[in-house]
Amino acid sequence: MAASRIVIENCAIATVDANDTEYASGYVVVADNLIESVGAGSAPAGLENVVRRVDGTDHLLTPGLVNTHHHFYQWITRGLATDHNLFNWLVALYPTWARIDESMARAAAQGSLAMMARGGVTTAMDHHYVYPRGSGDLSGAIIGAASETGVRFTLARGSMDRGESDGGLPPDFAVESLDDALAATEATVDRYHDDSFDAMTQIAVAPCSPFSVSTELMRQGAELARRKGVRLHTHGSETVEEEQFCKELFGMGPTDYFESTGWLGSDVWMAHCVHMNDSDIAAFARTGTGVAHCPSSNARLGAGIARVTDMLKAGVPVGLGVDGTASNESGELHTELRNALLVNRLGAHREAALTARQALRLGTHGGAQVLGRAGQIGSIEAGKLADLVLWKLDTLAHSSIADPVVALILGAAAPVTLSLVGGRTVVEDNHLTTVDEDAVARSTRTEARRLARITAAG
Repeated sequence: MAASRIVIENCAIATVDANDTEYASGYVVVADNLIESVGAGSAPAGLENVVRRVDGTDHLLTPGLVNTHHHFYQWITRGLATDHNLFNWLVALYPTWARIDESMARAAAQGSLAMMARGGVTTAMDHHYVYPRGSGDLSGAIIGAASETGVRFTLARGSMDRGESDGGLPPDFAVESLDDALAATEATVDRYHDDSFDAMTQIAVAPCSPFSVSTELMRQGAELARRKGVRLHTHGSETVEEEQFCKELFGMGPTDYFESTGWLGSDVWMAHCVHMNDSDIAAFARTGTGVAHCPSSNARLGAGIARVTDMLKAGVPVGLGVDGTASNESGELHTELRNALLVNRLGAHREAALTARQALRLGTHGGAQVLGRAGQIGSIEAGKLADLVLWKLDTLAHSSIADPVVALILGAAAPVTLSLVGGRTVVEDNHLTTVDEDAVARSTRTEARRLARITAAG
């Protein structure tokens, strides 16, 4: 059967390939779910079975954005504890989060996914680690929401087994036992993980953080992930307080602790990594451990500025993350492109910290590296999956910026004229085609109010 083709032409193209190839005016041909060709000028003549032609005049075509760290459930607890640092913020919100159920998790995931997809995300991930007793099938609800939205998705099946009575931050009724956490994680991998080239759903093993997880869960979690051939994810070196906690509890800093439990390697990525010294960065580079950089959340919680420039120079894989929407209320990854550039220029390297094109690479190819999918997504190259975003740059907000990549990164958030995931349309003219945005808004509002009532009732 002949391939169905989509032709996108007359647009600027930033391929984000190994050579950062760009075309001032070019084309991309999509054949079924793959990129068939990309180049300058007009598309080849005589293409067969072209089902759609898109005129990309005054647009920029990029790879789809890849989100590498998020907590979807937090969508229904936005706007709370707005002036707290990380530990105080967690203490303030854990009693509420510990009351989520399956209906809430589904609605929150729908809101989080819709907001990201509408803003150019074609591959999302969720680090879900709150599994209160009797809350239902939370993982299934989240994966179902991702399937409905139509984006590629990695569920980092999280866990916590260190409750308040063991010196952790979460309430005891919000944590699992070691055996239950491991069994549930393995069952999730067995049921949902797909390792095929064009996989829509993948699973990672993801104990939450050193201050909510036992050392045994870290060790056995790493063993489980490698036995199953899936990736590993956790929070690392987010705050000064975390470093102090690790030294007091384990007698070493976070990076040394992670290495001692098997949590450094090319199959591992960690969120935040704000407080890393030269030795920590060298260890990540040596082992190929990846980083999910979350500039807005780090600023919102006053955590600090991650040394992204130094990480990149050392060869550490770095992608971008929204982080949970209780510490990044907008929930949009395309704003993180701009914030990554601006926040890092406040650090030691100042204006030399990141360029606009480096920021775009973080949000596309860098994210694909971190998720272990750089061979399939993250750049516009023949043979890769057709996950593409066409950004409209002829509006008032961008009309006088000549460089389209600079317009996208430093200008206001650009509208998405078209977003494709494996050649399938997910966004058209800045609106989702897969879900009803208004219905999602109503559902998330209802579930947020219900959660607030339950929390208030104790």
